Formats: sequence, C-alpha cells, structure tokens
Amino acid sequence: MNIHIRERQEGTDMPQAQVPAIEISHLERTYGTFKAVSDVNITVPRGSFLVLVGPSGCGKSTMLRMLAGLEIPTGGSIIFEGREVASGSRGIIRGPADRDCGLVFQSYALWPHMTVAANVEWPLKVAKWSGVDRKARVAEVLKLMAIDHLAERYPNEISGGQQQRVAIARMIAPRPKILLFDEPLSNLDAKLRVEMRTELMRVHRATGATSVYVTHDQVEALTMATHVAVLKDGRVDQFGSPDELLHNPRTAFVATFIGTPPANLVPVTAVDGSWFFAGVRLGPSQDAGSAQLMYRAERLGVTDHGAENAVRAEVVESVPLAGRTMVTALVGETRLTAVIDRMHRFAIGEPIGIRLPSEPDGVFDEKGIRRS
Repeated sequence: MNIHIRERQEGTDMPQAQVPAIEISHLERTYGTFKAVSDVNITVPRGSFLVLVGPSGCGKSTMLRMLAGLEIPTGGSIIFEGREVASGSRGIIRGPADRDCGLVFQSYALWPHMTVAANVEWPLKVAKWSGVDRKARVAEVLKLMAIDHLAERYPNEISGGQQQRVAIARMIAPRPKILLFDEPLSNLDAKLRVEMRTELMRVHRATGATSVYVTHDQVEALTMATHVAVLKDGRVDQFGSPDELLHNPRTAFVATFIGTPPANLVPVTAVDGSWFFAGVRLGPSQDAGSAQLMYRAERLGVTDHGAENAVRAEVVESVPLAGRTMVTALVGETRLTAVIDRMHRFAIGEPIGIRLPSEPDGVFDEKGIRRS
C-alpha cells in the first residue's frame, strides 16, 4: 500500500497552539451496504474532553476504533494536531503506534503473566525508552494512579477497579497527546463508577492530553465532558457543550436522550389556534397540524386524577430524588416524567393528573427537527 502523509502547507499554518487536537471530516465506515458511521464532522480543541454518547449500535465505538487506527475509514479523513492519520480514499495513513495516542479497552486487556509494574512498563519498552527512564516513569504513573503499592502483584490478584487503574497507568505512561477510552467503566459497580469518573477527570487534567471517551451513559457524558457528540444511526445528531445540549437540543432525539431526567416530548395537534393533547388544551399555537412539544420535568405539575386542565395518567415509577420525587406516568403510550418539590411515594398503577404549562420549552416537527 502506498503511504501518503498530508501535512498543513507551509505558510498556511495557524499558530501551533491554535491547531485543533482532532479534526474529523466527512468520516465514514461501511460494512457492505451498512453504514456504521456516516458523514461525521467534528473539530476538537486541544485539552478537551470529548464524549461520544448514544445508544448501542449508533457507531460510537467504530468511530473510536478509527481514531485509534484499528479500523480503516471508507470515506473522509482524521487529522491529529495537523497530521493526517487516516484517509478513506487512500486507506490507513499512520498505524496505531504512530499516532501518539493511547487506548483503554472496555476489557482492560492486561497481560496476565506480567506484574502491574511490568504491564505499565511494556509500552515504554516498545517505544525503546532507556531502562532508567522506564523505571522512573513507571514509578511516577503508579503513584499518580495511587497503585504504587500494587507494583509487584499480578492482574488476577487485584480488584476490577485496581485493574482499571493499571490500564489507565499503562496508557498514559508514554505521555500520548490523545487519550482514547472505550466504555472503560462499564464493568464496574455503580459506586466505583462514580469514583473512577473523578479519577479519570483528574488524570485528564494532570496529563493535559486531549481525551475522547465512548459511553452509552449520558450521566457520564454530562459529568465529564467539555464537548459532547450525540450519535444516532451512525450520524452526529448534535455536537456541542453539555450546557448547549441540555438547554438547546436541536432534535427530539437529543432532547429525550440527554438530561436526568430527560425532557418530555408530547405529541400534539393544533385545533382552532390551540395545542391539544389527550383531549386537554395546552396553550396557544401559531402552527397548524401536528407537532411535538418539549417540557422540562421540573415544570410539570402533579395533581388529582380527573382535575380540571390536567391529563389523566397512570404511575409506572416513583423515585425519591434529593428531597424531591421523580414520578413517571403513562398517558396512553406517552411517558411523562415530573419532578415535584416534595417527598411522596406514589403507588405503581395509581391514577394521577399531570398539568403541563401553557408555554412549552421547545417545539419539534413530526420528524423531530426543532422549530422553536
């Protein structure tokens, strides 16, 4: 295979500090007739923490594997800090070892016959670091990850959380400029996941590297990210900061995927200048036909079943939430979630009334594209 390296042309370079860490342009990956990733365009500033989030099968892991050099794009390009590392038209440009990036797998992938210290030292040996430098760097990263006391143990002698720390230590040991994480916390219990999120953010700050993190957990995405790409069916539905996605979702999918709890989406019909849902008038409408109205959970009210101007619903879930209650109910096939400022245990199947405000938080068309 012919190898072509595309650098930025001399005289057109922006200052090095302003060169994006990652530029993804029209990226595609197909398997036969199936498009796992389709026309993805993302620019990531240096030092960012980018999270790729979406449901299973949306293409996020395939994207990460292309960034790591484990998959060859069938279209588009990937540029790391001004160097093109992959091109769909010319095949892979730079191999995984020549991308200055590290990868943590979901399964950790530690060598079972090597000690913790030897696992961390291994990529430094591959990179031909001197023995003195290897020893110093291993000690440094083991201390950073608070596992220096485990240096002579083997992977089967330590816990899952400790194995995760070893995998991260091994990744950052060669000082890569880009860190790639493929759902690294999915094998941990809930409490340990929270602790490791904090550790990963600390490692990100300590190394100064640009991080790309794959998850299906939108709580992780909003907690850790400076930038989030929400993927659906191989495409980026929206790219932006966590605040942008929460407060200004551009599609119905993003509105109902991001947030804890996510926004409610209510199918409505305009009749005589008003929106109607389940036979109840919600408010004035400037449109005609059908639409989907978005309401934040904290703006919904819960009242008695059959109360005036309230839709009738049946409780399917009731969860205490920091001194408040999150109650989810069904109106026909539509799920509505409200957060109320009091503790109350609703019974499953209990009939209630839900009041929606006259002004929605957003209006989407029937295809899920935002109107206002």
